[in-house]
Amino acid sequence: MKTAAFLLLASLALTAVTPLPAQEKNGAKKETAAPREPAKPAAPAPSAEDLEAAFVQTLAGVLFQGRWCTVENGVLGEAKPEQYEIVGVMKTGGDRWVINARIEYGKVNLVAPVPVQVKWAGDTPIIIVDKFTMPGAGTYSARVMIFENTYSGTWTAGDHGGLLHGLIVKKPQP
Repeated sequence: MKTAAFLLLASLALTAVTPLPAQEKNGAKKETAAPREPAKPAAPAPSAEDLEAAFVQTLAGVLFQGRWCTVENGVLGEAKPEQYEIVGVMKTGGDRWVINARIEYGKVNLVAPVPVQVKWAGDTPIIIVDKFTMPGAGTYSARVMIFENTYSGTWTAGDHGGLLHGLIVKKPQP
């Protein structure tokens, strides 16, 4: 009888300190995993030609509308509105492209071909402007990422530079 009582007490003690399979150590119940569905095959990655065609379409007849600010001694300057008109873009070979942009400053209003490189971070184009000189306005370099209908980047112009970001908006047709 003593042996039966000892076994009964021992088994009760063990169940009191051993969590049941449906319990966590803190007393919460474990959720059982739902049966897994078979993994769907990943969509094929777009080809370079498809990415480039989408890039051309994204930058055809658009306005870059956003903000820019300077960065001076590690401090962001006041954000100011900006707007650029992109008439179109054309690949010239390899990673070289020309962006036709309307440039307005002072009394000048013209469409200028801006030579750029386009590098790809996966499916995301990065526009690289290196030492592009605009007569009377300075020499600029920039790195601008295009993602969906937004742009974001950084720029320098000799002894100063900053950040820019905004929306890419289709230009209203006249």
